[in-house]
Amino acid sequence: MSSVAVRTPARRKGVGLGLVAWVLGIVFFLPIAWMALTSFHSETDAAKNPPAFGASLTLDGYRDFFGTGGGASPWPALANSVVASVASTLFVLVLALPAAYALSLRPVKKWTDVLFFFLSTKMLPVVAGLLPIYLFAKNTDMLDNIWLLVILYTSMNLPIAVWMMQSFLAEVPVAVIEAARVDGARLPTILTRVVAPIALPGIAATALICFIFSWNELLFARVLTGVVAETAPVFLTGFITSQGLFLAKVCAASLVISLPVLAAGFAAQDKLVQGLSLGAVK
Repeated sequence: MSSVAVRTPARRKGVGLGLVAWVLGIVFFLPIAWMALTSFHSETDAAKNPPAFGASLTLDGYRDFFGTGGGASPWPALANSVVASVASTLFVLVLALPAAYALSLRPVKKWTDVLFFFLSTKMLPVVAGLLPIYLFAKNTDMLDNIWLLVILYTSMNLPIAVWMMQSFLAEVPVAVIEAARVDGARLPTILTRVVAPIALPGIAATALICFIFSWNELLFARVLTGVVAETAPVFLTGFITSQGLFLAKVCAASLVISLPVLAAGFAAQDKLVQGLSLGAVK
C-alpha cells in the first residue's frame, strides 16, 4: 500500500508536467500555424479583423514571393543567405574547436576570465558597432559583398561557440587523449579523429545555433548590402510597403525563409538535445 501511495503522487506529477509541456508547445506553435494559414489567404481575407477562418485558400502569396507574377526572384537572396550562414558556421567551428580544446582539456591560467571576456563581447549593442563597420567596409570597397557578411557573422558567433564548446569538450576523457598522444598522434589528428567524434553532439548543437543566428541576422545585412549580397531577411522586408495589402505575401515569404532553419533543427534535434545536455548530469 505504501509503494502504491508513493507512486500515485509521482505519477500525477508526471501527468501534470506532461500537460504543461503540451500546453506550452501548443502556445509556441500557434503563431507558426497562424502564419502558415494566413499565407494561403488572399490579401483581402488576410487583412480582415476579426480574421476569416473559413476564407478560401490561394497560392497568390507564394506566387508573388517566387516572382511568378513579375516581381523580383528570391533565389539570389536565398543563395546569399546559404553562403553566409554555412561558410561562417564552418569558419566558426574551425576556429572554436582548438580554442575550446585549449580552455577545457589544456586549460590556461585564469581560463574562466578568458571565457568571461569572450561573452563580454556579446554585451555590446550591435548598433553601437554599425557605423565603424560601415566606414571600414566603405573604405575597403567591401560594401554589398557577401564575404563581408561571412567575416562579420564569424566574429559575432565565435565567442558563444567557444563558450559552448568548452563545456562540451570538458566531457571528453583525458585518458583517451593521452593514449592518442602516446601513439604519436599530433594535435590536428587528436582534434579531428579523437576529440571531434566524441564531442560530435556538442559540435552539432553549436553549429546549429550559429547557423540560426547567421540566417536570421538582419541589421548588418540591411545596412551593408544592396543588390548583389542581399540576404533572405532583407529580401523579406521589401514586401512591407506603406501602400497596399501585404500580410499574406509576408507570411508566405516568412514561412519559406524559415523552412531551412526548421529543417536543420528537425534533422539535428537528437544531436541538439544530446549536445545541450552534456555536463548537466555528473
